[in-house]
Amino acid sequence: MNDWPEAWSDDNRGSRYGRGSASAQPEGARVMRQVRRGPAAPPGQGGYGGPGPAAPQYGGVPQQPSYVDGGGGTAYDNGYDSGYNTGQVYGGGGPGGPRGDRAPRPAPNWRRRIKWTTITVVTVLIVTTVGTYFWADSKLNREVDLSKVIDRPEAGEGTNYLIVGSDSRAGLSDEQKKELHTGSAEGKRTDSMMLLHVGSNGDTLISLPRDSDVEIPTYKGSDSGKTYQGTGRHVKLNAAYAEDGPELLVRTVEFNTGLHIDHYVEIGFAGFANIVDAVGGVEMDIPQDIKDTKSGADFKKGKQTLNGDEALAFVRTRYALAGSDLDRTKNQQKFLNALANQVATPSTVLNPFKLYPTMGAGLDSLIVDKDMGLWDLGSMFWAMKSVNGGDGKSMNMPISGSSNGNLVWDKTKLKTLVEQLNNDEKVTVSSE
Repeated sequence: MNDWPEAWSDDNRGSRYGRGSASAQPEGARVMRQVRRGPAAPPGQGGYGGPGPAAPQYGGVPQQPSYVDGGGGTAYDNGYDSGYNTGQVYGGGGPGGPRGDRAPRPAPNWRRRIKWTTITVVTVLIVTTVGTYFWADSKLNREVDLSKVIDRPEAGEGTNYLIVGSDSRAGLSDEQKKELHTGSAEGKRTDSMMLLHVGSNGDTLISLPRDSDVEIPTYKGSDSGKTYQGTGRHVKLNAAYAEDGPELLVRTVEFNTGLHIDHYVEIGFAGFANIVDAVGGVEMDIPQDIKDTKSGADFKKGKQTLNGDEALAFVRTRYALAGSDLDRTKNQQKFLNALANQVATPSTVLNPFKLYPTMGAGLDSLIVDKDMGLWDLGSMFWAMKSVNGGDGKSMNMPISGSSNGNLVWDKTKLKTLVEQLNNDEKVTVSSE
């Protein structure tokens, strides 16, 4: 009996299909799926595959065919549905589906990011540092020419700075002169003078009382170039500055001490007050009640923060102090050390909104020698901070007595002091 559908004969099935091959192997790789019919329905009920043509009764479910492949298993047994029963329909996220074509996002290359971030930060810091250096260097007022100073002592070890506070009223209005109690005197005089030695065995800050008795030596005029012979006359130290400015002052200090001055730094009243205000004031422990109508000082004993006007009044006070000029120089040292320490705090150095105004106020108001560089100025500043921190020594010039109202330096102690400074040794001389 022929099982093929009607109208299909053995002759029209083609030569590929079952013409009695004796081989045990399939004739080709292609295997047709066949319909497996279920058991026949009971007689009289009819159904698909049954003997009668009756349709299924209402509510009945006809037996569905299942599909098998040539291997004898159902399509659902060998994965034919490609994941249909698992919900992965039409490539729903599998590697062969449409979404599988999208490449995964690569992991961040942190080493590369850190490298370029570091390069960017370093570049910004270098550019900022270089720019700040040239900006600051351009603001220095290099007005003092130490090459005009004649007959100078030989330089010793370390670096010596002559730091001068002048009573210059330049830049002050009449109202400010009144507020600061500076008066309106023409020209300028030295209100305070200090020697700072920076060396490898500790830094030393020495106050030179402005009433010190000194001899004016032979010198060359800073403007005229004319040589003025020394006559042996003795004057107060501050008179040398009043007579021919910074160059004669340096010449006089070198002649009377035997110490070579490497750099000169001067600041006036207005500049001093501006620096203090720019840094936000300076905290001081006032040693006693002070009231001085000439300087404008009016303080109670104890810790307090001084603004620019108050700081200037404090360092200029002399008539309210029992020791007069010597006590005043001690207060000046104490204040300058506190100021240096305040400027060097992280709140100032790391805050550009405070650092740049402070630098600007200081550099604008400083007058230095022509050979002074920012490195030299920075070295001076950190040395003053070192003295304040206890790593150095601060003292007055040793005094042995007075002559005609002038303070006479102790010659023996002075000689030892200068030898120790020139040899960059630890200073053992005391001002007491």
